[in-house]
Amino acid sequence: MPRKIMDSKPTTTPEARRILEHAKEEELGEFQRRTLDYATKFSKVSPTKAEKLIRELSEKYELDRKDAIQIANSMPRYVEELRSILTVKGRIVGGAQLEDMLKLVNSYREE
Repeated sequence: MPRKIMDSKPTTTPEARRILEHAKEEELGEFQRRTLDYATKFSKVSPTKAEKLIRELSEKYELDRKDAIQIANSMPRYVEELRSILTVKGRIVGGAQLEDMLKLVNSYREE
């Protein structure tokens, strides 16, 4: 039976993991199981921390929500990684601002 999409919004990998973990195992299809496995392996922060980081990046640096989500999903460690995320989107950001963003990202890092 085809499924109907009721709502769609960009979300973080940790949030996807939280949603899928709350579903019953027998309710998950193959795609959802694979997504849960991926999200479990690659989530780098909790869903709450990810959302706070996204909010701060969006407000402080005027980033698009999708760009902030990409940063929260990848949690870059180096300025070059952060720069590559932002320049793909066509936005050029100065070195000092990148360093400041990286400090913010590092403050949310879980290790």
